[in-house]
Amino acid sequence: MNNKKLIPIITIIIILLAMFSGCTDSFFNISTTYEKHPTKISYTILYGYNVTCNGTGKYTITYNCDIPSLLFGSLTYSSLYSRDYESKTIVNNDFLSWNISGDDQNSYKLGIGADVIADTFFVSDLNGEDALTIKQINDYYGSLSKKYMQVQSDGADLLIDPKDNNIRSVAQYILDTTETDNSFVISKELFIWLKENTDYKTHNTKGSVQPAAVTLSKKTGDCDDLSFLYISLCRSVGIPARFIRGYLLSEDDFGEVFATPHAWSEVFVGGSIGNDGWIPVECACQCDEVKTQVNQNFGIENAYHLRLFVDDGTNESLNVSLSGLLYSYFPGRVIDLESFNIIEDYVEIESKKLTVSGDNQRSYKN
Repeated sequence: MNNKKLIPIITIIIILLAMFSGCTDSFFNISTTYEKHPTKISYTILYGYNVTCNGTGKYTITYNCDIPSLLFGSLTYSSLYSRDYESKTIVNNDFLSWNISGDDQNSYKLGIGADVIADTFFVSDLNGEDALTIKQINDYYGSLSKKYMQVQSDGADLLIDPKDNNIRSVAQYILDTTETDNSFVISKELFIWLKENTDYKTHNTKGSVQPAAVTLSKKTGDCDDLSFLYISLCRSVGIPARFIRGYLLSEDDFGEVFATPHAWSEVFVGGSIGNDGWIPVECACQCDEVKTQVNQNFGIENAYHLRLFVDDGTNESLNVSLSGLLYSYFPGRVIDLESFNIIEDYVEIESKKLTVSGDNQRSYKN
């Protein structure tokens, strides 16, 4: 047989060997590329409450306004009402805090204005090779692990509940079938289960939140609910996880950019991965293809996210994250509240395509 005939035969044999060894993606370097989208943006955001005090009688107004932050980028902020406030740290989060007393008719614009330059933060390696095992996390980060393994309640319901039998059963099944102790891989498999078995759905009652056990039963929930369930699943198998609250920017059909109150989560996988071992997970994303869900939302916090509050694992922290403006008044007084969040001067600084290679390496390209 001559060399010309041997070449295609050898090529076919190599391809077949690659297929049976499970290495076809690497062999062909198959990659997935998504449409170009903004990866670096700038904007100004104004958020807080307009408070109008009419009638007669004394009143008090208390408001702790979250100071914004980013995983990747920069910002400056200032108070929208420069009197009667102080800077405070409550459950490891920074606030501007107003405590106003009066007996006059007055209006207040309480809140923060921030100039933001936000970049997309992402974990490049979707294999999690540098992540710690669950045992290593518990051995090396015992206090952190204990802190973010607890049940958390708002005083009425167990919102984050890693001890619920049904939640534990699901998470343990995923752990057993994954056949690894790698915290990154298990977190990713739990995320895949969440996306395959739940749907995003808002509540009829504004401001209500569901316990994780209820979300598991209903298989639907909003961003808070799905985050609570995912955090509960992770914690139940020994992976520290926590709740993040902030704003998510969106663009409507007319090109207007607006901010919506939003929630997501973080899991701790240690090593040199992410933000000191923490990686963001967007639990409320919507897409029919699970692979796309993982590629675009697991280990990524895109530039549209603005952080306001990071949970510290306590009940107090959860309650603070869900609270708003409080007030009291005497009869004869009427107080009207209107929350606001306004985006101004939005600019797309940089847009790139997300590419995921055949060996699960994620990058952004022009």
